Amino acid sequence: VQLQASGGGLVQTGGSLRLSCEASGRAFSTYVMGWFRQAPGKEREFVAAISYGGRPIYTDSVKGRFTMSRDNIKDTVYLQMNNLKPEDSAEYFCAVYKGTLGYVSPGQYDYWGQGTLVTVSS
Repeated sequence: VQLQASGGGLVQTGGSLRLSCEASGRAFSTYVMGWFRQAPGKEREFVAAISYGGRPIYTDSVKGRFTMSRDNIKDTVYLQMNNLKPEDSAEYFCAVYKGTLGYVSPGQYDYWGQGTLVTVSS
């Protein structure tokens, strides 16, 4: 499985961005997909994940602001990010998990895409 993330950029506090992650390879629709982020000098952290059936879960800091969705026809997942804050600034990564939806550590994910940089100015 190969993953291609896009949609990052520079935005002001309170602004919005929509990240996309397109997957190539078989069985995309059967996998859990996740978004993680990593700020300079910090560990990679979980942001959101979505089951193959489309049920999302989120880390507490983004609940009510971020929405993760997937299109199994286009083999793509999305992360709509609204009301962005400077602390959301990071490189964002999408990843594939072959297990069951849950709050799983980055090390347990099976495939990773390259990151897309999000910068929120104050």
